[in-house]
Amino acid sequence: MWYLCVFYHRLLEYRKPEFESLAGLFGAFAGSTTGSLEWRLPEDQHPDSPFHFVNIPSEEIARNIASRSILVKGIYELWGEGQSFEELEEAIKSYSDEQKLPYLTPDSTFKITVESFGKVISFHEQNIRLQKLAFIPFKGRVNLKNPDHKFFLMDNDDYGSENGLPPIVERRIFFGREIGAADRKILQTYQLKSRKYLGPTAMDAEMAFLMANQAQVRTGKLVYDPFVGTGSILIAAAHFGAMTMGADIDIRVVRDGRGPDCNVWSNFKQYELPMPLSLLRADNNLPPWRSGLKEVFDAIICDPPYGVRAGGRKSGGRKLLKGVVAPYTVPDDKRTGHIPSTAPYSLVECVHDLLDLAARMLVPGGRLVYFYPVLRDNESVDPNFPEHPCFELIASCEQILSYRYSRVLLTMIKIAPYTEDIAEAARIRHLEFKENHLKWLEDGNLHSAVFEPAEIQINGSGDAKFGTKPKYRGKYV
Repeated sequence: MWYLCVFYHRLLEYRKPEFESLAGLFGAFAGSTTGSLEWRLPEDQHPDSPFHFVNIPSEEIARNIASRSILVKGIYELWGEGQSFEELEEAIKSYSDEQKLPYLTPDSTFKITVESFGKVISFHEQNIRLQKLAFIPFKGRVNLKNPDHKFFLMDNDDYGSENGLPPIVERRIFFGREIGAADRKILQTYQLKSRKYLGPTAMDAEMAFLMANQAQVRTGKLVYDPFVGTGSILIAAAHFGAMTMGADIDIRVVRDGRGPDCNVWSNFKQYELPMPLSLLRADNNLPPWRSGLKEVFDAIICDPPYGVRAGGRKSGGRKLLKGVVAPYTVPDDKRTGHIPSTAPYSLVECVHDLLDLAARMLVPGGRLVYFYPVLRDNESVDPNFPEHPCFELIASCEQILSYRYSRVLLTMIKIAPYTEDIAEAARIRHLEFKENHLKWLEDGNLHSAVFEPAEIQINGSGDAKFGTKPKYRGKYV
């Protein structure tokens, strides 16, 4: 059945991938956890408009998606639409009475909310618009606090230009019954500014929950983050009922924090979430798993270090890697306070190790969700992302961080078992990828590429001009 989906005007490329991941989680694809829904735009709507029509198998699935989603404002059974209130009235009157009458009975209560995308309308204007719905034969009582049925009157009236919103072609008015709505209050609950233990690269709550939804996290699943840091991603996974496990190369983060009451564990205690099964001091370059261990995790979700705020590190130290000193064993009496030596860990090597780890340790159909940085050149994004024979890339969502670079959330699903032949094929692909991409990938020095001095253009009058921000922000929100 077709429903009207209204999105929040945020993270535009993330909206449909999150929606379809949740659709697979709640059984919209007939036994499969992955698939594609049928979408269409309302008449005269910009592709970045918050209003979309989507075909969902059942109302229950639609309600589950809306209640779990971070970017869906609401899903509605559409009773009518039009460019004017006259067209809207005609459309509502022609809508099937069989669908309308169960929600218009005398023993039910209802509420009508009036909204306009892109601008605030006065209480007086809301009342005027409500009066234009007097033809609908509501027989129940109005209940503004806890109604049985919620109805919404929405439009995208002209809200001006140069405000960062998608351009309006023609006004469109919608009226429908709410099926489900998102609860973004969880973002206030888990906001970083109220969290006890934070690091410089802690993932913000909104993005952490989006990553968990892309990974189809749910109760009983085992989720692993190999770059756990202060645990922001695992907190989102634990909120949805998953068992969690993490690792980090910095033993001071996973073991000590800032004291017994300010560490990764205290973050989970703060929100009364199940504790992680384990937090390991482990190196992504030298994973701690025994050789025969495979297919353990249902999802791997992470934000690898790519060198803007913090660079990647791996075990060994410069002298050990260069062969200046031989491998050594730390004496027992010095192990308690020992902090192992580390060396720089390039992004291209880090991603290769991550894909190999995921191919080995994810269950069939498991998901790998991680961020990959991209330097932006003339508003274009390099479409080449790391590949692996065990994985299929099902979604890539760009988040523009500055004019210099952005990060892309890659969602991959495991489609083939891990074998030694596949490991060798993946190594060859890694070498090809390494040879055909920018040097900052190998050096791990994205920081210098992002913060190098900007090129200044001189206009005809001799004044220096920097590039101006586009009038329509699009993905910048």
